Amino acid sequence: MDKLVIFSGNSNIKLTKSICSCLGVKLGKAKVGRFSDGEVRVKVKENVRGKDVFIVQSTCPPVNENLMELLVMLDALRRASSRRITVVIPYFGYARQDRKDQPRVPISAKLVANILTGAGANRVLTLDLHAGQLQGFFDIPLDHLYAIDVFADYFRKEKIRNLTIVSPDVGGIKMARAYAKKFRAGLAIVDKRRNTPESTEVIHILGEVKGRNVIMVDDIIATGSSLVEAAKALKTAGARKIFACVVHGILSLNASAKIKNSYIDSLAISDSIPVAKNKLNRKIKVISMAGLFAEAIKRIHNEESISVLFGSIGS
Repeated sequence: MDKLVIFSGNSNIKLTKSICSCLGVKLGKAKVGRFSDGEVRVKVKENVRGKDVFIVQSTCPPVNENLMELLVMLDALRRASSRRITVVIPYFGYARQDRKDQPRVPISAKLVANILTGAGANRVLTLDLHAGQLQGFFDIPLDHLYAIDVFADYFRKEKIRNLTIVSPDVGGIKMARAYAKKFRAGLAIVDKRRNTPESTEVIHILGEVKGRNVIMVDDIIATGSSLVEAAKALKTAGARKIFACVVHGILSLNASAKIKNSYIDSLAISDSIPVAKNKLNRKIKVISMAGLFAEAIKRIHNEESISVLFGSIGS
């Protein structure tokens, strides 16, 4: 592993240190700061010539700051003659604009993919993209991990009986079906209508939830409105305990308070995005993905297959 070096931007240093701990390697030495006018300043403080380099950086809020840090780090490491640079993006920002669903709108996800490639990335490792087709936006190899197995291990310890997996919208059916298969549970779908990009209205529920414990599964929670409204509809339909499992916990605005005051009994999120302490409450549990990323990085470095890590969704 002497040719392996892992660097971190400022977006998720805690996760990067956990990954390094799992691998038994030291965090790469680099200064990632700002000039007095706010420009990103990067200085790599160790020799990386001929090394297999990994940069861990979520493009989470502040999205533009973290993305620019990643690009400048890429350029610095490329010019320092790294043999290969893999960008590890636990949360890939700008993923929600992945198609032209209205006139005169950008496909921002493709733009970001092009920028990362142009800056010097040789490979991408990411977790639960908002839409699977984003993999095709990259002209370099991309490894797409799923959090399903890590979350499944967590919920098995809860020993939930009479379980039904619920997709909070039609678009999440594939993910929900994979969880239902994993738990050998029933499947239900919340049919909703989106009024604005941040608010929805539940129309009806497809599937049986009366008298059942449910786990809602989704990839992103931002303001929390959709999840809270879905939980309310499930409780009205007769659901007993309501759990939620969301990979990327953005928790913007007053999402944390909404979850605390909702019918949701427990929300599990990953550490792909660092959550401020003031946003955490007794209902929100953070599950680490460090082990998953560490195993993927080790296999990529050793030129081994990582398909075994793709989980039930990717298989």
